[in-house]
Amino acid sequence: MWVGQQLADGLDFWGFLGSLILGGIILGIYTGLLGYVGAKTGLSLDLLSQRAFGEKGSYLPSAMTSFTQIGWFGVGLAMFAIPVSKELLGGSTAAQWGLVILAGVCMTASAYFGIESLTIVSYIAVPSVAILGTIAMVMAVMRGDGTIIDQFAKSSGSLTIIGGAGLVIGSFVSGGTATPNFARFAKNGKAGAITTVVAFFIGNSLMFFFGAVSSIFVGGNDIFEVMVRLNLFYLAVLVLGLNIWTTNDNALYTAGLGLANIFHQRKKPMVLLSGIIGTVASVWLYYNFCGWLNILNCTLPPVGTILVLAYFMNKEDFETDQPKLKTVDWFAVAGVILGAIVANLLHWGIASINGMAVAAVCYCVGQAVNKRK
Repeated sequence: MWVGQQLADGLDFWGFLGSLILGGIILGIYTGLLGYVGAKTGLSLDLLSQRAFGEKGSYLPSAMTSFTQIGWFGVGLAMFAIPVSKELLGGSTAAQWGLVILAGVCMTASAYFGIESLTIVSYIAVPSVAILGTIAMVMAVMRGDGTIIDQFAKSSGSLTIIGGAGLVIGSFVSGGTATPNFARFAKNGKAGAITTVVAFFIGNSLMFFFGAVSSIFVGGNDIFEVMVRLNLFYLAVLVLGLNIWTTNDNALYTAGLGLANIFHQRKKPMVLLSGIIGTVASVWLYYNFCGWLNILNCTLPPVGTILVLAYFMNKEDFETDQPKLKTVDWFAVAGVILGAIVANLLHWGIASINGMAVAAVCYCVGQAVNKRK
């Protein structure tokens, strides 16, 4: 929703729609393929990485996803605690940290119990956020002057459609890369792909619309402030809390799996460790949110690209319970590193696409070289 407000501030209505569609298509293809692979194999992101990057090489994607998911967890905590403490408790540092710690403990506790707990939270949160967000959006439109298109026309025009699509992708690509962790429970590959695409395209678009429309009609720097201005304080706390809770639970679950792969530990202690780190770093992450999006946009898509290519080019390695794992697939590792570098340095097109293309070339070259040996 926060990104939706940034899009509304920098684009007219048609530019906003164009960014959502372009970013949504790219995300849909990316996450849909990962969802298919996860459901087809029944493997988590980290087990897929072992087959694509090698046993030790898998530490790189595990570290990257764990790092970013812990970061999202921390950002989410502060996005809830800072505005709520400001309204309820005057916004003192002690109040902010008190709510950060309280929310961190609650969210970490629910993530600790695994996928069953995450499912329960999602069943409650997803429909609640959709309904309450729609209420806020409708109220904002009724309160404002003119049509939605008229209000969008007042934007600063500081974004391009390509730049907006980059924000759309960056805001969800971290969770999208972790799609196999959840899609692996689907009954088949087709179901995993369809469910993933629908969830990302429709759900994400709604969140962007909630943030954008509420902001341009009412004003405010975040969705919580917008709802407070609509005299919906308690609903604002509920929407913000539930939305962040579901995101943060999934983030900790993914981070725990990644750290468990790296350190050869059980998942639950790693979930606790991730929660502690994210809680401690949350306030700093909150004030560096835009930079965080840029990092995500450039580094994670190459990981998912290589996982998908590895599956379709070497299915036999993914269809056995006892694969012959390499120690490190250096072409896969190089693909991620070079893809991230190019995506960061090449100021043309969409950064994530640039990174994907470089990663794909590196991995395909590696496959050709290995087959000649």
